[in-house]
Amino acid sequence: MVVIFTVRQGSLSVMLIERAAEPSQGQWALPGGFLHDGESLDAAAKRKLEDETGVSDVFLEQLYTFDQLGEGRADIVVTYFALVDLARTRMRPDSEWRPAWQPVHPLPQLAFENERGGAYAEERLRNKLEYTNVVYSLLPKRFTLTQMQRVYEAILGEPLDKRNFRRRVEGLGIIRETGQTSKEGAHRPAMLYEFVSREPMAF
Repeated sequence: MVVIFTVRQGSLSVMLIERAAEPSQGQWALPGGFLHDGESLDAAAKRKLEDETGVSDVFLEQLYTFDQLGEGRADIVVTYFALVDLARTRMRPDSEWRPAWQPVHPLPQLAFENERGGAYAEERLRNKLEYTNVVYSLLPKRFTLTQMQRVYEAILGEPLDKRNFRRRVEGLGIIRETGQTSKEGAHRPAMLYEFVSREPMAF
């Protein structure tokens, strides 16, 4: 199972699949599947992520192993979570097993108690904001600090003070100025930034 997050219309959203067969036909669920012969867990998660979004070079991490998801089920479910920039995604056009982005709050009732995996992933993501560069997967290669702040606010679900946010992220050393600016509307040009590394970093 892969919990795939993005920021859409200013809110943290997650990809869900409408199940087209029993059990739980017609209900929403997180993307999942089975291992292929000889396939590692990491490879299976990357395959599922690319199948659903068209991207693979993004943040992807093993999250948790659940020994039971759903009443009466005794499955072992290894859960990953991933972060994708909405502008880069290409969702499957299927009319059956239909994928869709849904706001994390509120989520519909999910099949197989998948909301447990979603809630655990959301908590992990919020915690990672404190000590990693994890949001690199949710932003384009070059971005303004305002764009970056909006991503943090979408994940945390609350507004942040602009000056405090700027001091914090610049002090962490995970981003740098590009020397280029972006003009939006009547506002003065804003400095464009980039991540020092678009690979997972802790600080």
